[in-house]
Amino acid sequence: MIMRKTIILLLLILSWSLYSQQSLKIAVISDTHYLSSKLAKPGTALDNFEAATGRNIEDLHAVLHQVVSDLQTYQPDLLLISGDITNHGERDSHIDFIATLKPLADNGTRIFVVPGNHDVNVPNSKKYDVDLSSPTANISAQEFTQLYAPFGYEAATKRDTASLSYLTEINDTIWLLSIDSNRHKEYKTSSISAGRILPETMRWTLEILREAKSKEILVLGMMHHGLVEHMPYQAVFFSDYLIDDWKNSAQLLADNGLKIMFTGHFHSNDITLLTSPLGNRIYDIETGSLAGYPFPYRLMTLQDNLLNIETRFVESIPGRPNLKEEYRQKTEQIARRATQAKINSMELPIPADIKDALVDLLIEMRLLHMKGDEKIDNEMLQLIQRVNNLVGDPDADFSSFELDFPPADNFLEIEL
Repeated sequence: MIMRKTIILLLLILSWSLYSQQSLKIAVISDTHYLSSKLAKPGTALDNFEAATGRNIEDLHAVLHQVVSDLQTYQPDLLLISGDITNHGERDSHIDFIATLKPLADNGTRIFVVPGNHDVNVPNSKKYDVDLSSPTANISAQEFTQLYAPFGYEAATKRDTASLSYLTEINDTIWLLSIDSNRHKEYKTSSISAGRILPETMRWTLEILREAKSKEILVLGMMHHGLVEHMPYQAVFFSDYLIDDWKNSAQLLADNGLKIMFTGHFHSNDITLLTSPLGNRIYDIETGSLAGYPFPYRLMTLQDNLLNIETRFVESIPGRPNLKEEYRQKTEQIARRATQAKINSMELPIPADIKDALVDLLIEMRLLHMKGDEKIDNEMLQLIQRVNNLVGDPDADFSSFELDFPPADNFLEIEL
């Protein structure tokens, strides 16, 4: 009898040990802005596109292929793609992007997507044919679910009737909640950068979270737009990169049990934490764009409610040994044009020299933020103080000011 009890106890201990050691390997990429080679013929039109966006199509294809190769070696259980899959929703780009990821799917990786503002019902989808750019076929919301049926929709256990949101059961203890935060039903002449969670979608989401809590299920969230502010003054200068009413929405989701939201859209690699008034935490894990500097992607393991996050960057590709620096310079040039236009549109009553300083500050903040784990020096601190006097509290104490909201951005372990 004693021997039998001992054997049973040992078997139970071994079974628990084996279970606790199981881990889920997760990879995340975002904002690939893939443009099919079928739609990008060398010539003046494509040159103009590259000058405006800073994107060389061949470079971006090489970056994506390099990441796919790395993921084939890593062999993740899941690959999450948080939107802006294509350049401007071109049907051919969607089809060719799916084909590019086929080796991963064939190798056993389960791939899940959520649309971005550049993916569905985009009115101005274009192709670039030598000297001319001209319209090309886009896809509807229904076609998106059909094309990406193998990448989440056919495995969905629940679908939201008001949006392209869906729920997937990853295993007995983990669900993936993919939320469509885009306004593609409102597009008329172009896509809309700003996002929101529809009231109907929020109600659907909260029902899922309450069910998950009752069953002790861990829910991982994914959507395109930011859920939580990632940098100082983001809601002032970059509001289109957060969902509408972001703070209340984040608190509501946190208080109903959501702890993680994977996001993209801002083309920055950043993790930020919000704690609700009730003391509940939610992390917004934002992954930067594979269509530009600094070309990040994330590799993670989830085990025993610990999420370990590693970030990798593509720094070179064949024929482009200085890819990182070349694209940093391109990004700075484009950011300067966009930031100057944004500041001018705000019609701030400030002298030209302070306006220039504000532009310089925002560009430097943006470049640092894109890579994550930003550090602040005295010169930038002085610039930030001047900016705050314009748009914030002139009596604010900056002695403990941090450019990067906690926690760390690129290498981190989170207890869920």
